[in-house]
Amino acid sequence: MQRVQSRRRFLATLSAAGGAGLFGGPASHAQDGRLETTSIRIAKIGGICIVPQYVAGELLRAEGFTDISYVATDAGVPAALALARGEVDFTANFSPPLIITIDAGEPITILAGEHVGCFELFAREGIRGIPDLKGKTVGVQGLGSSQYTFLSGMAAYVGLDPAKDIRWVTSVSPKPMELFADGKIDAFLGFPPEPQELRARNIGHVIFNSAVDRPWSQYFCCMLAGHRDYVRRNPVATKRFVRAIVKATDLCVAQPERVAQRVVDAGFTSRYEHALSTLKEIPYGRWREYDPEDTIRFYALRLRESGFIRATPNRILADGTDWRFLNEIKRELKG
Repeated sequence: MQRVQSRRRFLATLSAAGGAGLFGGPASHAQDGRLETTSIRIAKIGGICIVPQYVAGELLRAEGFTDISYVATDAGVPAALALARGEVDFTANFSPPLIITIDAGEPITILAGEHVGCFELFAREGIRGIPDLKGKTVGVQGLGSSQYTFLSGMAAYVGLDPAKDIRWVTSVSPKPMELFADGKIDAFLGFPPEPQELRARNIGHVIFNSAVDRPWSQYFCCMLAGHRDYVRRNPVATKRFVRAIVKATDLCVAQPERVAQRVVDAGFTSRYEHALSTLKEIPYGRWREYDPEDTIRFYALRLRESGFIRATPNRILADGTDWRFLNEIKRELKG
């Protein structure tokens, strides 16, 4: 009964937000054209930084989707490959794994930026910055994970050789965060809800936060991407998906308490305080301000410098991006 009441409150929030003009006016369904499909499959990862897509269900239904499913996958390159294989239609993912997969020739199209910054690097005493990681043990979820590609790029940016200078530690059980908490590794890069949990347990100290530390805070972290064939065959469905997600992103900014409760009720996390902290700490409102093309150029350069990709930024942009839908939505929502 409590979950039903919570869902009703959330629907009331959506209705009130629309009536208040939060989303810039009603969806332009007639202007969009006929919806080609009412089915949509969205990747689901362990992190809650991509919460807009987890609370967008009612917005997607308002856009005409009736068959909405979430498919579990690991974050990073595994999520990008699941998209490329057609196991999901859309994902929100850190941009470097998407760029790496596009460079490999996979059919992925990046459509928009979702939010800025969610990674935090925790370290033991005596480590004050990225250069201090030379010769140290650093825990990440896997060598294809978002954490690994991100920290490798940061290490190369400050002059380290990520393959030689850092001792990478991956583990399924115990997880890298627990290895760090137990003092068995020197540093750990995590994304929500892991940083919130470490802070609550008063473990380690933060030496880097991608939401506030330049230049990383000047670019999108997670971006929306679709399978190239789905996007080409279903342009109306693609636009409506993107519109629902950016509206959900606005809702994260306007009603973080309600959204946090919705995330818990839907089973994406069990800790309300961690969900609320994530919503208040991550800059979800910058999808209107930042240029997603700048993000692709920045990270493509970093990845090329680190040896992860061969293609130029211009090649990645030409082969793997399409900003038409986002630009149309910005005009509609007066962004």
